[in-house]
Order: sequence, then C-alpha cells, then structure tokens
Amino acid sequence: MIRLRDISLPPEHDANQLRYEAAKNLKIPGSKIRELTIVRRSVDARKKPEIRIIYTVDVRVEGNEKKLLMKAGSRRAELAPVYRYTVPKAPKAAQRPVVVGFGPAGMFAALVLALAGQCPLVLERGDDALTRKQRVDAFFSGGTLDPQSNVQFGEGGAGTFSDGKLNTGVNNPRIHWILEQFVKAGAGEDILFDAKPHVGTDVLVEVVQSIRRRIEEMGGEVRFRTRVTGIKQTGDRITAITTQTGEEIPCTRVILAIGHSARDTFRMLEEMGVPMEPKPFAMGARIEHLQKNIDLAQYGGENPALPPADYKLAEHLEDGTVYTFCMCPGGYVVAAASEEGGVVTNGMSNSDRGGENANAALLVTVRPGDFPYPGPLGGMLWQREIEERAYRTAGDYRAPAQTVGDFLAGKPSTGPAEVKPTYRPGVVWCDLNTVLPESITASLKQALPRLETRLHGFADPNAVLTAPETRSSSPVRILRGEDRQSKLRGLYPAGEGAGYAGGIMSAAIDGMLCAEKILEEIREEIQ
Repeated sequence: MIRLRDISLPPEHDANQLRYEAAKNLKIPGSKIRELTIVRRSVDARKKPEIRIIYTVDVRVEGNEKKLLMKAGSRRAELAPVYRYTVPKAPKAAQRPVVVGFGPAGMFAALVLALAGQCPLVLERGDDALTRKQRVDAFFSGGTLDPQSNVQFGEGGAGTFSDGKLNTGVNNPRIHWILEQFVKAGAGEDILFDAKPHVGTDVLVEVVQSIRRRIEEMGGEVRFRTRVTGIKQTGDRITAITTQTGEEIPCTRVILAIGHSARDTFRMLEEMGVPMEPKPFAMGARIEHLQKNIDLAQYGGENPALPPADYKLAEHLEDGTVYTFCMCPGGYVVAAASEEGGVVTNGMSNSDRGGENANAALLVTVRPGDFPYPGPLGGMLWQREIEERAYRTAGDYRAPAQTVGDFLAGKPSTGPAEVKPTYRPGVVWCDLNTVLPESITASLKQALPRLETRLHGFADPNAVLTAPETRSSSPVRILRGEDRQSKLRGLYPAGEGAGYAGGIMSAAIDGMLCAEKILEEIREEIQ
C-alpha cells in the first residue's frame, strides 16, 4: 500500500477526480489503481475565496510498489505504515471488574474489558440514551430537571449532548480503532478520515446504545439508575462498592469514570481520604453568531460544497488565556444543569449542523490560586456559586444573556438584535457582570476586540453571550500513580472527571489504558 499526501482539489470535485490526481502523482494510468482509501480530508481556507480540499490517501496498485515509488520520485508518496490496535488478552478473572460511569472513558474501558472476556459490570447513575433524551427534551421545554439523568449524566456521558467532535491533540495508535468502533456502531464512515470528525447528538444517541448492546452480547452488564454512594476497603485495597439502594457489590478492581460533574462522588471521595487536588480549568460564556457570517469570514463567500465553517481562537493575556472551546457549527446552546437551583450552558449540534447559529464556549483559564475556596474541591464550589447566582438572576432555569455590544459597552441588554439565542428554555436579558466574576468578565472584555482581528465578526455587537459556561472540564484531579491506580489499590480514576482527559477521544483513550492496566494485572496475578 502506498500513502500519498497533499492531493489538492476544489470543493466541487468527485471521486473520479481524486483517483485521477492520485494516479497522476504516481505517474501511472488510473486503471493501475486497484484500491483507494481516504486516510485524511481537510479544508484549506488560507487563500480564500480559493478554497481547496486536501487529501491523504492510501492506494494499492498493480505491480511492485517499491519500484513504482522509485520511478515516480514523488516526495508526497511513501509506503503506508501498517499498524492495528489489538485488544490485549488475559485469563478471565475470578471477580469481574466494575466500571463506574458510562461516558466515553467508561464505555471504551468496558468495551476493551468485554472484548478481553472479562464480562465487566457497568454502573451508570443516569438513564439509557432513549429515556435520557426524553427527560432532556422535557427539561429543555420547561419541565423538571432530573438531577440523575440530564445533559451531564446518563448513557454516553456529557459528550452525547454535544457536537460529538472526535478530534484530539493526543497522538495515540488507539484513535483509529476508537473511530472504527463508532462506525461499527452506526456513525458515518467519514469520521475515519475527516481532519475534524464529528458525529452529532442525533446520531450519538443511537451509537452509544449500539456499543452498549455489544458489551452486553459479550457477557458485560450495564445497570442504569445505579449511583455509587460508597466504597469499602480493607487496608489500602478496595473490597466493595455500595449504591443508592443500599446494595453492596464485592469488587477488587474499579474504573472510576464519573465525568466532571459528579460532585457528590467527589465529596464522598474527599471524605474517604482518597488523594485529590484542585486543577486548573476554565469558565466563561457561550457566544453565538449567525453561521452564515462565520462561513463568510472563514471561506470568503458562500459555497454549498463546503461544510459549515468552524473556528478555534485563543488570546494570551497577562492574567491568563481566553480561548474558544467546543465550537458547534450550525448548533444550539443547551441547558446543561445537573443540580437543582443552578444554571449551566453547553453547546451541541446535530449531524447535519443545520442550525442557523454557530456557537462556542468563550472561556477564561482559572487556576487553584484564583479559587475563592480552599481544598481539592475549591474549584467545584466556585462553579456551584456561579451557577446558583445565574439561577437567582433568572429565577428559574432560563439563562442570563447579553449582546456582545452591550457587554463591551457596560450596559444591560433588553433583547436580541440580529442573532436570536437558541438556548432553551429561554434567556433572561441582563448584565453578565452581575453573574460572572469580575476576573472573568474583565478578561473577556480585553480579549474580544483582539479576537476580532483574528476572525472578522467575532466581536459583532449583535452576537449573543449566554452564561455561565462552567463545566468545560473537571476542576478536580483524582491522583493516581504510573500504574493508573489511586493509593486506594484497585481504584482506577479515569477520563475527564478524574482530571486526565479533555474531550470524547482523549477520555476514551484514557479509559482504554486503564482497562489495559487491569488486564495486565490479571495476567500477572493468574500466571
């Protein structure tokens, strides 16, 4: 197989043109190509409005590929690397491992354990995906918040109600395997090669159920509405966990993949003396623009052959960094509360990214030294304080909102202009300085005009800020050693909630690595 990089085509190209360009680069007739597989596809908008689509492809050709490469003499071509992740094997342990939480980390930890024949038990505090979606939709429409099953908790974790982005800055050979499992579960094959792959909430709801059924078919068990409330130990070793029903489940190996919003579990761990520390994270607001204006700024014009445009911005200030996160083209700002009496925002989009608005988190980094509360849970307590203030401002689960123009001018907003907020169950127009800490609003005001110079229209006075965005990542790190275990032996903190990941892919990788450590331990124990 030959790997060929940097094939450049216009957005309106078709598969025949891609094949033709590959053959041209290799100096062979197109008929000599037996197989062509797209490895990577990205949009190059550096010379707008002349947008190009850039491909890396693997091709199988007739004849000796090494000789063909020498004859072609192309710097873009090389023999394709061959590597495939395989799930490690281990004898079946006498006691099945337990996975707490069924977000990306817990899901892929459980999948690896199931494929290795360990029949894991998964405990998820929220509902299955279909029931969860019904509860979330009802909440968006003004219904009651379910603290156990919401945008944060339930099958698939917080990532299910997001854009479903699967790109990551982590370079890990497990990435392609994870993408393959998503495709096998019903995601589109384009995630295998798009530079910025995404699935969308509407598809993820189905995908996570398919992965769960696969785990169950291999002997795993997934229990919903099962919240872990205690951990028992003998000496420094875990011996059992207890649930809200009072059930005690004997276990010696537990992957703790609780997500970044399991505040009651963080409190329980602190009371037990499980080592934790506060960690830096970020807070701010969601910013919404018209998607057509983002397309214009990024592409230099409209082109139906191009996907809705995205962006990623950062501005480094003296006191920290302001940056965009979880950008959702054609998406929606959603109600992401998980505790009664608090307002939280997040962003999501469906697979077609067909919404009128684009949105992203606009965040300010905060460090433990900035927290007004001491101890490992200081950041968590600060989050809660801001969320409760937002709830008091609105009087319910509507979110405080302000136009960018009014925010920069220092005056309360009384309603929208060109950009209509998408947050449900609705917004309350106000002055965000009464909701967010002054340290955060001051940084946002300083950064917005500078970000405007990087993306025209970003500081559009008509854009809408909806607050607060407090759950970008975990404010806590559950400490673990190189063997991925806590000092409480047998406890494997994993994923974003434990402070070791920052998105769907990195969380899934971390869950897999914890599962692999368990398999390694089982092999050593039985041998």
